[in-house]
Amino acid sequence: MAAQDLIEVKFRLSDGTDIGPTKYSPAVSVASLKEKILAQWPKDKENAPRTISDLKLINAGKILENNRTLAESKLPVDLPGGVITMHVVVRPPLSDKNTDKVQKDSPKKSMNRCSCSIL
Repeated sequence: MAAQDLIEVKFRLSDGTDIGPTKYSPAVSVASLKEKILAQWPKDKENAPRTISDLKLINAGKILENNRTLAESKLPVDLPGGVITMHVVVRPPLSDKNTDKVQKDSPKKSMNRCSCSIL
């Protein structure tokens, strides 16, 4: 594949820092891009994603699907020599439903209970 066929992409994180830019084949899948983001994720960042399902890539206001290729997902206008910036959104970790249920079912320690007797 010729070098001019490669697409240069950088990934913008929520704090404004970037991963890349790096050149990719137009045939690479969005899922593969997410795997590369996971591998290059800065170690000092909080709320790091654990899997590719924790990540969303946004390009031109559209959330990219894992099964699509980069060629199918890039901007319709291709600027020669330009870098495409994709925004990375990390889904917050989901809490364990069983833990939440136990907390909801258990009485709160700070709640005062009283009982009344009618004579």
